[in-house]
Amino acid sequence: MKPDIYTQVGSIRLERPTMLASGILGISLDVFARLYQAGAGALVTKSLSKEPWEGYVNPTVIGVEAGYLNAVGLSNPGAPYFAKMISSNKTIPIIVSLVGSVEEDFTFMIKQFEDAKILGYELNLSCPHVEKVGLEVGDDPELVKKIVKSVKSKSKVPVIAKVGLGSSDYLDTVQAACEAGIDAITAINTLRAMAIDVETARPILSNKIGGLSGPAIKPIAVRCVYEISSKFNIPIIGCGGISDWKDAIEFIFAGSSAVQIGSVIGEKWIGVFSEINDGISKYMEKKRFSKISEMVGIAKRF
Repeated sequence: MKPDIYTQVGSIRLERPTMLASGILGISLDVFARLYQAGAGALVTKSLSKEPWEGYVNPTVIGVEAGYLNAVGLSNPGAPYFAKMISSNKTIPIIVSLVGSVEEDFTFMIKQFEDAKILGYELNLSCPHVEKVGLEVGDDPELVKKIVKSVKSKSKVPVIAKVGLGSSDYLDTVQAACEAGIDAITAINTLRAMAIDVETARPILSNKIGGLSGPAIKPIAVRCVYEISSKFNIPIIGCGGISDWKDAIEFIFAGSSAVQIGSVIGEKWIGVFSEINDGISKYMEKKRFSKISEMVGIAKRF
């Protein structure tokens, strides 16, 4: 019997375990439809703010060894505009990513999506290159608690916290989010990094510091998923450097119930979703797993 690759992230059911990561192709309903048809189990939007943000000037994305550096600056059209743009959605499983610096930012944005058909929210508590949001929020456990409690009190759908590695222990951020009632954790975001042009001696990115993504960060992300899974009883979505089905299985064994795909889309395009899904299914059949939940966290047995 062919394995079933549906998965559960808390109360969120996904027909397939691969999701679009936030920040990649995440601002168009038409693109979401294409990605869903291509095999993505859910689509996470670009991080949306209370008001439109222009982001940084170019260069904002560059290729580096084993990955990419980006400092786009969370450019987005703003939550009110985006909510109207997806108001016609009926069938596409969308998770809305939100970014802000105070409770009021998030409660305002949630109000915009009250009538939208979405699976849930992902709170971006870990952007590494924009001041006063992202990592600065995630590094403050008390602020994390306030934001999560506020969002949970207003939201009609599950809420996910995306954590990263900042100046404080990321496990403290996870604990704060769990104590405030978060429904799931996404781990991890990009890592603070930079590149310098040796001919000009100038930082290459316009913002100088950016976020490193791609295969270079995968072992770190796997470690974080494993640590979170070992310490907290919370559903996890693994993210960071996933390029093929073997990477996805590794994250699942570490403790994630689903995985997010990002940088590799730049190399393999949207066919990577079905490629990874098929690889997971064949592996499960070979190893006689009947469903994803049988594999989640089994590396912790050893």
